[in-house]
Amino acid sequence: MEVISAIVNQENPARLENTSADQPLSARQRENARMFDRIAHRYDFLNRLLSMRRDVTWRRRLVDHLPPGSRLHLLDVATGTGDLLLSLSEHSGRIGCGVGLDLAGRMLQLGQQKIDGSKQRSCLSLVLGDGTLMPFPNDCFDVITIGFGIRNFADTSRGLREFYRVLKPGGRLLVLEFSLPANRILYYGYLVYFRFILPIIGRLLSGDAAAYRHLNKSVESFPYGQEFCDLMTLSGLADVSVIPLTFGLASIYRGDKAA
Repeated sequence: MEVISAIVNQENPARLENTSADQPLSARQRENARMFDRIAHRYDFLNRLLSMRRDVTWRRRLVDHLPPGSRLHLLDVATGTGDLLLSLSEHSGRIGCGVGLDLAGRMLQLGQQKIDGSKQRSCLSLVLGDGTLMPFPNDCFDVITIGFGIRNFADTSRGLREFYRVLKPGGRLLVLEFSLPANRILYYGYLVYFRFILPIIGRLLSGDAAAYRHLNKSVESFPYGQEFCDLMTLSGLADVSVIPLTFGLASIYRGDKAA
């Protein structure tokens, strides 16, 4: 499969186009894209700061769960500034070509700058588009990843069905997402941090309080653990499993499309 050309509007990054189909974006999709574009200039820095750089470690853990084979065709949905796309390309040595897809044009612009400065620039591209209605044919990717993005989908099940559609038979979906720890002390400490401390730091450093209040709400309402595994199974994926990270602060969800 050829590397899909980047679709990033450099002149007007705030413009949103659904490159997937003629259906218009929902109000929630537009608002989410605008929100991420507003914080794009501080997004990577705040991710490192607010997670104490655990986000870097968590992304690298996905390398251990890539499907067998070399020169894999990778799709990273909700790619943002391309952190996960670049991490997997740099650290696995098994990505033949990678595509990152996101609805936030400004995030993709910053991601393109990072890609242009990397050794992987010849095999990576970025696409502006909707993760629940993607501009790709059936059965075209060996692995699909999404890091800290699926909780922002208006319809999680629809997104999972779309991932299943574009996965090749024998392909694998890897979802990296926040979760809530089982330990009661960690659980309540985590909630205090997400509800009260993180929004203050986010507002002071990004200038956007709403974005970091949204983070807390989206994490607490996400169907993590077995509930999310059940949604993956309903989408058609097999051998679904969850791997907790850092005492359950985040999790990797893994599922395969039958060969």
